Parts: sequence; C-alpha cells; structure tokens
Amino acid sequence: MSNSATKFVLAIDLGTGGPKIALVSTRGEIVAHETEDLAITFTPDGGAEQDANEWWNSAVRATRRILERSEVPREDIVAASVTTQWSLTVPVDKDGEPVSNAICWMDTRGAKYCKALRDSPIKIAGCGPVKLWRWLRITGGMPQDSGNDSLAHVLFLKNDRPDVYRAAHKLLEPMDFFTHRLTGRFAACYGGVFALWVADMRDANRLLYHDGLMKMAGIDREKLADLVPPLTVLGNLTERAANELGLHTDVQVIVGTGDNHSCTIGSGAVRDYEGHVYVGTTSWLACHVPWKKLDIFHMLTTVPAAIPGRNIVMAQQGTGGECFKWLKDNVLFAPGEAPADAFEQMNDLAKTVPPGSDGLMFTPFLTGAMTPVDDHYTRSAFVNQTLKTTRAHFCRAVMEGVSYNLRWLLPHVEKFIGRRFESLSFIGGGAQSGTWCQIMADVLDRPIRQIEEPRQANVRGAALLAAMALKYITFEEVSAAVQVQKTYLPCNENRLVYGRMFKEFESFYGGNKSMFRRINGVQHK
Repeated sequence: MSNSATKFVLAIDLGTGGPKIALVSTRGEIVAHETEDLAITFTPDGGAEQDANEWWNSAVRATRRILERSEVPREDIVAASVTTQWSLTVPVDKDGEPVSNAICWMDTRGAKYCKALRDSPIKIAGCGPVKLWRWLRITGGMPQDSGNDSLAHVLFLKNDRPDVYRAAHKLLEPMDFFTHRLTGRFAACYGGVFALWVADMRDANRLLYHDGLMKMAGIDREKLADLVPPLTVLGNLTERAANELGLHTDVQVIVGTGDNHSCTIGSGAVRDYEGHVYVGTTSWLACHVPWKKLDIFHMLTTVPAAIPGRNIVMAQQGTGGECFKWLKDNVLFAPGEAPADAFEQMNDLAKTVPPGSDGLMFTPFLTGAMTPVDDHYTRSAFVNQTLKTTRAHFCRAVMEGVSYNLRWLLPHVEKFIGRRFESLSFIGGGAQSGTWCQIMADVLDRPIRQIEEPRQANVRGAALLAAMALKYITFEEVSAAVQVQKTYLPCNENRLVYGRMFKEFESFYGGNKSMFRRINGVQHK
C-alpha cells in the first residue's frame, strides 16, 4: 500500500472531437493527460451521430496509456469523475449497451417535432402562450427551433426511428452513459437533463421530472434515468470497468457533469458573478449565480450547477474553436496532410496580420447561430476577400470572428446578471494562444485571465468536484487551486479597430439572415 498523502482522480472529459483523460491530484494539479480523436458522422438530412461504444473504447485506451507511463501508484487513485458534451442522446438497452449511434448536439433532424410541439394559432416568441408559460415557469426555458435540444433528438427517435425508441431501455446523456459503464447504475445528473425540457428546475437543490411536461412532450418516464443531486457518490467501479481501465474496484465514482459545469469549476472563477469565456469545439460565456432566470429573446437561461444550490448562466454559441479546426482540415491542408503542429503554425501566421485582418471578416456560424439569436439557417462566411488575402488573414480572421460572436453575446449576459464583468478567465484550447488571448481582450474590452493549462479546465474541474464530494477540498479552496498564467489587458488602438469591425459583424448578420433562410430553408424542408 502507498503511504502517499496525495491522492488522485481519474478525470474523463468527452468532447465532440474525442475524450481527454487526465490524472489530477485532489488539489487540482494535473500530472498526466492523454487524448483520442473521434469522428462525427454527418448525414444530408441534418443528422450528426457518434458511436458511443467508441467513446468508451477510446477513453479506455487513453486511460491505459496514462497508467502505463505515470508514476502515480494505482492505490492512490481514489475517484473517477466524468464530464462531457451535453444535449446528446444515447439510446441503450438494459445492460447499458447502445442500440444505435448517439444523436449529437449538432443534429437538427428533430427540429420539426419541436416546432410542432410549440405550434399554436397564437404565438409568443414562436410558441403557444399556454405552453410557453408552462415551460418558462417550470423549466426556465423552452425547446428551440434549431433541433439541437435533447428533446428534439428523443422526438426524432420516437417518430423517425421507432424501432430504436422501442428498443431503448434508457435515453442517456453522455456523462450518464459513462457513469453507468463505470458503476452499472443508471443515474441522470441535474445539469444534463435541462435540454429535455421535462424537469421542474425551480429549485436547484431538488430537481424532479414533471408529469405534465412529460405528457406534453410525449416522452415515456421509464426511459429516463432517475435524477441525482450534484456531488453524489454513485458507487465504486464495477469489476468489469476496473479490469478494462486497469484500476481497482475501490475507486469511487461521482455523478457526472456537463462540460459547462466542470469548466466553471476548472476556470477558477467559481464565486457568484465571476465570469469565464471558453473556446474549445464550441464557445460560451458563463458564471455561477444564486438564482433562476430566463431571457427568451436572447436565448439565455440558467441551469443547475455542479455544486449544490447554485445555477450557471447558460450562453452557448455553437461552433467556436471548431472553426479553427475546420479551417485546418478543409482549407489550409489536404486531408491527412496537416502536420502535428498545424495549430501552432496557424497561430504563428495569425501573428503576422494586423488587428482587423486588413478588413477580412469571418462569421463562425458553421452550424447556425445559437445565442444571442436562435437561427439554424444562418451559415458561416468569409467577407471582404481581396487578391492580397493570404492564409495568415484567414487564420486571424477566424480567431477574430469567434471573438466578435462572444462580444455580440457579452452585453446581453451582463444585463442578464445585472453587473459588468471586471475581468474574464479564458479557458479551452483557444486560450493556449497568446495571440487569441490578446484578441479576446481587445474585442471584449475586458482584462483576460489566461488560466494555466487552459485546455485542461474540464478535467481539472471534474477532478476538483470529485475532491469536494470526497471531502479532500472545500468549495472555498477551489479558486486558489487554479493558477493564472498571464493577464492580457485591452489595447486602446486595437479596441477601436475591433469596435468598427464588430459593427460590421452585426450588420452582416442582420442584412443577410433572410438570404440564408431562403437558401437553407429549402434544404431543411
């Protein structure tokens, strides 16, 4: 047996692009991490699917690599904690085995069923007033036209794949799929269920499925896992899971979380109204708040946090860092020819271009706009190219476009919480770039705190949640456990350039949304 006073958590972070696995001390120190890449299957009718078994298999491979090279004794690994992408649906049988691919958050095939559910001769915010009132009063939100909600995915399965729906014993979010694989227990975390719009979320301390909303949505209650509060210890690793991962069965597993929730902890900005901005596959702006609230006109709501009694402002924007990856894979390099340091090369190219990219502008709506507008017809564009436009311009313009999108969101979030963010912590893969950190500071006109190892915020947050659940650390100690690498201050000259470009960004969306609806509305029929 080890005599070490330091204990460790196996943190599993499943993103859209694949899992990240880390060994993290109960004080938040990341000692080893591994990643795996996963594909998404897109279909012409708006489908986006992933193989849930491959989620697990890739996590197992990465975990075994970590354990093989790590000097951490296996007996010092005391917990496993899972954080994942959310608003996905995994239909599984009684043994937790998938009966079809998982329906991804990018999938829009269920949009028509959510629209039908909201439909009424008289509408407010695109919804019948009685239904609107029930959803807003009980959940703090409502299904969106985009079809990205978990409710849309479930209705798609029920109507278009009835064989899959019938075969499904449970319809799980990814974090709940993983915790079942680890423990054999079906359980749903508070933070993952909100996109189903069938739970009473008025009390962050006690969420319950709502019979009236279940009936209105047409979902069978028995197909949903029981709701479990934050920081709940679900049990120990099963013998099968322990053997596959190379761990022991004394490892305790806590209830899973969504990536927004763990990132908020991993950002170190954990007190009420302390904000962080994230650029990974997606992008968002979030903070903890002590109340429940909604802004239906700008797609802002609050959802239960990963800590008891708190909510998180939910302001997610769809594709963020994925735009940079798209540029790498589809524009700058031929398939399979991108070098291992492609992102570093792209970052170096972006440095050579002045703020504003010599007038080149990028809109990051590869899968539509989510907040502060819900518009799944709008798509991405490079605007104002010339014969002098280079690859370097494209690289910087993508960074700036993602940042403009967050600036579009910022005043709505600040109005929502009733105060100005004095600074913002920056996490996710985008925050690894000092160039992007400075762009973010200049565009948002806020000091940007680049968190140390920003790409590991999810796994750090997941590990700290496990440490809190097992009493290794208190909530009050979390901020000190997360280090700031550097603070970037807004440059006045750059701020003026970006102010002008942002006005054009807003204007371009407003002037072209009808065109995108005409073009893409035909494709969605």
